[in-house]
Amino acid sequence: MNTLVVEERPDRVVVTLAREKQRNAIDAEMIGELHEVCGLVEQNPRVLVISGKGEHFAGGADINELRARTRDDALRGINRNLFDRVASLPLPTIAAIRGYALGGGAELSYACDIRIVSPTAIFGNPEPGLGIMAAAGASYRLPTLVGVSVAKQVLLGGRMLDADAARRSGLVMDVVDDPLNSAHALADRMVRQSPLALKLTKTILDAPGSHPWADDIAQAVLFETEDKQRRMTAFLEKP
Repeated sequence: MNTLVVEERPDRVVVTLAREKQRNAIDAEMIGELHEVCGLVEQNPRVLVISGKGEHFAGGADINELRARTRDDALRGINRNLFDRVASLPLPTIAAIRGYALGGGAELSYACDIRIVSPTAIFGNPEPGLGIMAAAGASYRLPTLVGVSVAKQVLLGGRMLDADAARRSGLVMDVVDDPLNSAHALADRMVRQSPLALKLTKTILDAPGSHPWADDIAQAVLFETEDKQRRMTAFLEKP
């Protein structure tokens, strides 16, 4: 791949956005290659870890390409379709973030299940200053992540969230010196759990509204698995 470094492990896929000179700006080629990664993870479900090469996660979408996009491009939902696909991957996704996560880079991070950042991390959606809006998921993901008030501060007021503000708002899990190392430690914990339990839990969490009946059905499926019997037996038989 030209814009990504992809490492496939048995239990996870590790993706590095690799347009360092452009602060890992998300262009059409990167969108296509991230779709390829999604295909890999959909065919063989694994935890996905995403980071950026160098000092930044992703400084936004490629402005040269955005300037050339038309109404028809917007209606195709080029970036939104990718980020929605990332959000719907079957197993958890983790963004390890240094420096800028702006514009499309922020929206990619919002599509991940968990964000771990360095003290240099900065989130923002400055799109209105460029005459457009954050239309690749920020309008419906960010309010869920941080609340409507903070989302409006970011999307309407141009507020940037530094690492501490992002942690206080609940946007990020941890602020650490080495977010990628912490993301792998979190992935290590995840992959020791039941893959089906993680998949069903994520599906239930992401489903809109209240759905106790769906919880019951998912739990009924899990109660009948050999994995549940094995794990509970091992727990009960621990010395």
